[in-house]
Amino acid sequence: MNVAQKPTAQLPTSCQTLLETSIKALNLTLSHAQLEQLSLFILLIQKWNKIYNLTAINTVDEMIKLHIIDSLAILPVVLGERIIDIGTGAGLPGIPLAIACPDKQFMLLDSNAKKTRFVQQAIVELKLTNVSVLHQRVESYRPELLYDTAITRAFASLQDIIKLTAHVIHPDGQLLAMKGQHAETEIAALPSTMIAYTRCTPLSLPGVNAQRCVIQITAITPAPLASTLES
Repeated sequence: MNVAQKPTAQLPTSCQTLLETSIKALNLTLSHAQLEQLSLFILLIQKWNKIYNLTAINTVDEMIKLHIIDSLAILPVVLGERIIDIGTGAGLPGIPLAIACPDKQFMLLDSNAKKTRFVQQAIVELKLTNVSVLHQRVESYRPELLYDTAITRAFASLQDIIKLTAHVIHPDGQLLAMKGQHAETEIAALPSTMIAYTRCTPLSLPGVNAQRCVIQITAITPAPLASTLES
């Protein structure tokens, strides 16, 4: 089986309708071409997942809700022109955000070679010119230019995420930590010397009952880097 071959199938009509209505429920407006890119991305995940085990989610409906819509839900707080998705995995949330924001530049970073290979193929298949992918651990990454927004899907505790990522964020930039539930306890535990501002915004995802939130952190003070937390 050649996983690099472009899928010829289309999303079932019910799934395409779910995708479009869910995006409208987020008050987002995407073009027909952008919707086609998102649909193809879902098909690519579904196809490569059979070989590369990209995600535990294996139904198209759940991929739409828990991958695509979950990614796009943070769009209103993605600021600046240079964005890095740390621990991108299957390209989430970076690729859906890059499709929705062709005027922004995205770097997708992950330490898993199989997943970055998939992301690179997805970039080619989707004809995305505003996305780069890098197989590297964040603690060893030294970008020439710092990023306006760094995004993580909360791969560690909030304090450890800050320690690992602060060195890639511009002094005027922000960290967005996507969490599965409210994280007031973690926020309260952050040392005042580490950050100057946080905001926890609940996310309402169409068709998803589980709690979601995004934590915005700004004025971050870099700290000595850890070396074993990113997976």
